[in-house]
Amino acid sequence: MSKDTTTTAPITEDERRKRQEAADFARASVGLEGLKPSEEVEAQMRRHINGEIDLAEFVNPVSQGARSGAHLALVINPKGNGD
Repeated sequence: MSKDTTTTAPITEDERRKRQEAADFARASVGLEGLKPSEEVEAQMRRHINGEIDLAEFVNPVSQGARSGAHLALVINPKGNGD
């Protein structure tokens, strides 16, 4: 594992389903505003859904060494292309 990857306890199938539903809702919500998550955010979301990272790591990537403020730019990207 890389130095900025945290090992979390395995999640149950029920927890995985809840995380997937939350992610689907979030995508639909931002989609109603004409926005789309970047590929980087989608990858982080998949890692959270699969139990590879916890919610704190997903919503606060600064603790993982990302640039300050970069996550907001990744989430709210009207082009949806990572720019």
